[in-house]
Formats: sequence, structure tokens, C-alpha cells
Amino acid sequence: MTTQPLLKRLPAPDSAAYLEQVGAKHRKHYGQFFTPYAVADFMVEWALGNGSASLYDPAFGLGSLLWPALEREQVNLMASEVDPTILRFWANSTGRDASFIANEDYLLSWGRKHGNIVCNPPYMRFQHFLNRDAVLNAFSENLGLRLSGYTNTASAFLMKSLSEIGSGSRLAYIMPLEFLNTGYGKMVKARLIDGGHLAAIISLDCERDVFPDVITSVGIILYDAGANYSTVDFYSVASIDALRDVLASPPVARVRVDELNPAAKWLSYFEPTSQHPNANGMVALDYYGRFSRGIATGANDFFALRPSEARRWGLNESEYIPCITRSALVRKPVFTEEDYHRLVKDDAPALLFSPKGCLSPQAEGYIEFGEANGYHQRFITRNRTPWYKPESRDPAPLFIGVFSRGDYKIIRNESNAVSLSCFHGFRPNLYGQQHIDHLFLYFLSQTGRQIVARTMRKYGNALGKFEPNDVNEAYVPSPTLFKELTEADVLDALRTVNQTGCVPEHIDTFFARLAPGS
Repeated sequence: MTTQPLLKRLPAPDSAAYLEQVGAKHRKHYGQFFTPYAVADFMVEWALGNGSASLYDPAFGLGSLLWPALEREQVNLMASEVDPTILRFWANSTGRDASFIANEDYLLSWGRKHGNIVCNPPYMRFQHFLNRDAVLNAFSENLGLRLSGYTNTASAFLMKSLSEIGSGSRLAYIMPLEFLNTGYGKMVKARLIDGGHLAAIISLDCERDVFPDVITSVGIILYDAGANYSTVDFYSVASIDALRDVLASPPVARVRVDELNPAAKWLSYFEPTSQHPNANGMVALDYYGRFSRGIATGANDFFALRPSEARRWGLNESEYIPCITRSALVRKPVFTEEDYHRLVKDDAPALLFSPKGCLSPQAEGYIEFGEANGYHQRFITRNRTPWYKPESRDPAPLFIGVFSRGDYKIIRNESNAVSLSCFHGFRPNLYGQQHIDHLFLYFLSQTGRQIVARTMRKYGNALGKFEPNDVNEAYVPSPTLFKELTEADVLDALRTVNQTGCVPEHIDTFFARLAPGS
């Protein structure tokens, strides 16, 4: 791969024309999102702020990060790009020599060191990685790392670039910030703070302006291999215009490197200290038990049945179980056996095909129908033996919604129904069994919502998502505090929730002492 001086005023390729030419499927296959000029300019200016004239982009795309570099004298660019189609489009639309761009899979190209690195890496889930198995092996062989099955391409790109950045060089990455709150992100965060070179992380709260089609929160990682930092600055910007001067403003948080725990959730550092909960009298939820995900069938349209469908197929009652198959089926915070029977009466999809023991001829016929329609070849079902028997779960006394916009959905389940993966279900331990109603009221209270929601992963367009371990790490009241609520208080509050859908005022007041800033 060669370097060449960049020429000024290179016309920016038309991303709309490119997308029209290749279509959404091609773009999704390569995880392509294009960087706005103002963001690219900020990243390039910071990366070249060490006086170096070299710049490497591991995910060239349409050259978005190239444009501001062209306005600077004597800047040499090197780049990699796996997609030959986008490279041809770039060369044809600009008329420029593309010899400085290597058509290669960056995650499989090892053995080089680079100067300053700027990158908007492709974004896709691990199961959609190009050359997934080869990438796994390459990271194991070259870095001695075993990537988690939940790692996304952006985090893999970042890990590799951190291993290749030259001494004294800088790195600026724009990428999803979900790794700051995830289990797989522990490895990434540990690498970022190793050696004290992480300068700052900037959360772009204007992500819809940066990437209109993105569904996750985004931010910029600033890493300087030529400097040592005892603290890391966390910034948050509400508009692209504010990005230019953000580093001259006070950060939302300045955290000592030796206090940054890779196992902790770092998204909380973008919140003012006044929004942090008062941890006195609180414990992690897993003191009482744990949430686990609902049943993942791999083919809900086969396994989720309406009562009329079960009758039409002649299935035995032992071959299906009561199940909440969609979040929208539960409309109130308390879900009773009567509510479930109402779903059955309304012929809602409230049954889960889950045959036990020997199959009836009718169940065999339904399974043959499923195989004729390819349900047994879906990703989950083809890796399950037998494919037509979903996971087993006991009914959980608490459900929490996986996705939400605004307030999350918390359900006190008094029915015998299990849930699909639209909800996570709480399984209490011995301590938790006596505090189910207390926990429910806390989750439903204003203070509880404010504190628990801090563990939620933030995505674009105000979308939030809970993974089970996110909720399990949330702060909840200790047993000592719960004991201050009498049995009469709890029963009265549950009656109010049943009638109004909200906790009574005295319950909100009771938990308010735990609120951030109290």
C-alpha cells in the first residue's frame, strides 16, 4: 500500500447517489454510515494536532474523513476499504487516483503500524461480521484476545487500531457508545485506559443529526499515544455546531484513570453528578435475585399460537403453555390470571407451542407444517435439538420490558404465563421472595424509574434497551429500608396500582429520599 500527497478541493462524492446505486441491502451488508463534514473536520483537526502529517483511515468508505484533510498542506493519507464497489464509485465520481487505498479487510490485515488514525468504522453485530471465524482467529493469534459473541464490528476495529497506533500518534474514532455499558465492552475499556493515553470521550446527543439512520448512541473517542493522562474527560454535545469548541469547555465529568473500572457502566459519566443516585441504604438488584431474558423461540410466528389455531390443529392442552408473546398484550402494571383468560377469550396469541413427552399425531402434523415452511432452518431453531421444543421457563413474578421509549414497562405477573423475549423475567432468591411487591412498587415509582433507567442502554431516537445484567446491577433499596413499609402500606399501594396504574403519592414520597441530589 503506497502513500501519496493529497490534493486540495477533492469533490465530495454524492452519498445519496451512491446509496441509490447500490441499495440498502448492500449498505447494510458492509455496515456503512457516512461522516458529516463538521464531525470529520473536528476529528482530523484533533488527530493532526500533534504536528504529524500522516493520516490513516481503516474504513475509507466514501472518503468522508478525507475531505477536511485535503484542506491542509502536505498531508499524506493511507486507507483501507473492504468494499470494492464503493471504491469504484469513489474513483469514478472523483476522477482521482485511488492507489493509496488498499482494497482489503482491515480486520484480517495484520502486521503494520500506523501514524495518526481517524475512523468511522462499519457498524454491525458480531453474528453479521464479514469472515467472522477468520476474524476470531486473527484476534486470538495476533492479540491473544477472544472476542465476545456480542462484540460489534466498530469495537473490533477500535481494538485493532489501538494495537497498531504508532508511538506519539493520535487516534480519533466515531462509533457506537453502547460498549461503555456492555459486558463485551469491559475488554475494550480496559485497553483504552491501559497506559493512560485516553484523552476524552464525547457523547453526541445529536446523533440523529450526525447519522440520521443510526439506531444507537454515538460518540467520539480521542486517544493520544504521545501523551499521558491521569484523568479522562467526558463531554456531551447537543448539536454538531457545539462540537468545534467542546474541548475548550468544562467536561461533564473528569474521572481519574485509576478510578475508571472497566467492569462499570461508563455512560453514567455523561450525566451531571446531581443526577447520580444517593446510594445510602441501597444494594444491587442481584442481592434479591436476577432478571433473565424471556424465551427466544427463533420463530415466533410458528410457536406463538392463538387459541383458535390450537383448536384448528387439534393440539392437546399438554402441548402448549400460557405465554405473553408480545409486550402490547399487557396493558396494565399488574397482570392477573383473569387478564390472561381475557386474552384467551379474545383469541390473542397467548399460547406457546411447547410439546412435552410423546407427540400426538396432531402435534406431529403441526411440526411437519413448520418444517415445510422452513421454520426449522432459522438461526436459533437449527441449533436446537429438537428444533420444535423451545426453552423451558417458570412463570416470573416480575417482567420488565426490553425496549422502551420514555418510561420502561414493569409488570407484576400474578398469572401462570411465561414470556417471550419481549420481557426479561425476575427469578427471586430467598431474600427476594419476600420482597417481590416492594421491588415492584420501587420499579414503578418515580425515583425507582429514574435510578433504574440509568442502567439502560441508550440508542438513537430516544430508544432504550435493557439487557438482563443491566437491570441486575441497578440500585434498589436494601431490606432494612423496605422493612419501613408496613404490610398494610404495600397492600394499599397494590390496590391503588390496580385501579390507577400508578403508585400512590405516599409511596413516591417514601422512595424520594433515594433520588439523585437528595
